[in-house]
Amino acid sequence: MTVLVLVEHDGGAVDELSLQALTFARSLGEPEVMLVGGADAVERLDVATAHVAEDERLALYAPGAWASALGEVIDRVAPAAVVAAGTNRGNEVLAHLAARRDLPLAANCTAVVAENSAGGAGAEGGGLLTVTRVRWGGSLLEEARVHSQLPLLSVAPHALPAAVGEGAPAVERFAPAVDDADLLVRVAEHVDEVTAGISLAEAKVVVSGGRGVGSADGFGILEELAALLDAAVGCSRVVTSAGWRPHTDQVGQTGTKVSPDLYIACGISGATQHIAGCKGAKKILAINSDAEAPILANADYAVIGDLTAIVPAITAELRKARSP
Repeated sequence: MTVLVLVEHDGGAVDELSLQALTFARSLGEPEVMLVGGADAVERLDVATAHVAEDERLALYAPGAWASALGEVIDRVAPAAVVAAGTNRGNEVLAHLAARRDLPLAANCTAVVAENSAGGAGAEGGGLLTVTRVRWGGSLLEEARVHSQLPLLSVAPHALPAAVGEGAPAVERFAPAVDDADLLVRVAEHVDEVTAGISLAEAKVVVSGGRGVGSADGFGILEELAALLDAAVGCSRVVTSAGWRPHTDQVGQTGTKVSPDLYIACGISGATQHIAGCKGAKKILAINSDAEAPILANADYAVIGDLTAIVPAITAELRKARSP
């Protein structure tokens, strides 16, 4: 059966989270994709067909218009399910679609099983899917059943590997029927953020600090370590609330969700909201003076002690190991 996937892209490159959503979709059937513009991005997509909506008014993002375009493709291909990455845009577009068509939306899914083998999801009379969803900021997993003729599913970030491979999909361009009401809410301008160094979202190593760092000046030793590791510097919400670091550095449920090879948490207690942002890391090293800090339950490695002594000691050992 066909599964329709909303794919996001930027500068001709498909978003990594959309590739993860494509992996998820393959567990349900044969995916086809829809993109808003970006026909040059489809070469990385190993699918049979790519539906490309072409309208310059949609280029910067208009959730209602994107949902309208997605609805046109649904009417054309009659998919068994619709999948999107669990990004702000993916969830919002699916929410618009759910409201317009009176359909249920299961957000932040990590796994799915089709239970109705006789009809399958999307069959006449409705299908039955069992989904596993991330809930409460990542503190628990919920198993739920979705009864719908057209299940709408968004995929939790960093829960699955990205689909790899290149293809030569048939590109079907179309001009979506967009009316003024679809454009009432839209992005008018995109301003690139000026950042120094490696971005949190792309860093292979993140050195992050919390309340235990003590002050804005206390991040100096973390920045020194990060420079040696080619790492990005992050922080917890309490740090941004105190004005020690900008919100763009925040890792967490209301900040950036990261998935580095190594996440070094310095003086971070490990609130549920913070863990939701860093649990995608392959390894977590916690440095904390509190042996009972909640983050230790999620850490692969822990050093208990004063971070103002431990972090400089790690930096010194790295310098010593790299010296000729």
